[in-house]
Amino acid sequence: MNSEGLAWQSKLVLLLVLPAAATDVALKTQWWAVRQPNVAIWTLGLSMLLGLVTWRLRAATPAAAATGTAITASLMYSTLLFPYGPWHSGLIPVLAVSLLAFAATRMGREKKERLGRAEGRQGRAAAQVAANLGIAALVSSEFAQSWFADRGWFAHAATAAPPLLVAGLAAMAEAAADTVSSEIGQVFGGRPRMLTTLRAVEPGVDGAVSAAGTLTGVTAAAMVAAAGTWALHGDSKMLAVSCAGGVFGLVFDSLLGATVELSGWLNNDAVNFLSTAAAAGFALGVMAVVGVRPG
Repeated sequence: MNSEGLAWQSKLVLLLVLPAAATDVALKTQWWAVRQPNVAIWTLGLSMLLGLVTWRLRAATPAAAATGTAITASLMYSTLLFPYGPWHSGLIPVLAVSLLAFAATRMGREKKERLGRAEGRQGRAAAQVAANLGIAALVSSEFAQSWFADRGWFAHAATAAPPLLVAGLAAMAEAAADTVSSEIGQVFGGRPRMLTTLRAVEPGVDGAVSAAGTLTGVTAAAMVAAAGTWALHGDSKMLAVSCAGGVFGLVFDSLLGATVELSGWLNNDAVNFLSTAAAAGFALGVMAVVGVRPG
């Protein structure tokens, strides 16, 4: 099945993420505007600024920039710490993902265009943004925190929220790792090999991996995990688990690419969404055993 036949999957991902993020932002903006207006002002202002800059740099379409604004604001509200400072929130890892993706996408663009794998001149679409950052926003939301708390999950941790923040950070680490490994691998990775068969294939084939792409992907995951750990006042366990989750999701992404995506059952947005979910799930699984919370 061609990519147009799977376009419904991209629409489904966007439908799962955008209404939830937009509703969360609307409700929390109203709540904070009454009680502590500076939280609402900084959150909306910085989220909109990031969306505007992303659009002006042609890294995202207008719809994608608006989607990214909603997701960023939702993450900022869900991860804010006191004493309040806008930099100690989900804004920092989102910014790290955005910068890494922008740099990697622009690198070696001419070669990617010859391969037919270059990003569109208008930047990423709304569904791509939702696929990469949506899971982080969903698992960090107040609804998810309440759902876990009501069931007594992670009772050994201080609250139900910190494990979900680590899971969200793992999802963002995977998003950066996947984008960077794919974009850099096509330019500097030489002939990659299929993850399932180790057979050498042409650059850009779904599920193909290279040493250069994998190494830069792991580095990107570590950078996002480190940025998020600093922003959320985390400790070494938070850093390790979120980074490990990102790397696990990267491998899972390649496995899906080599199987269901290559077979035409899933498109790239669905694969990215599931891979970030796998990263978050891996982090939650680890924390269910060892317990991790911000310092």
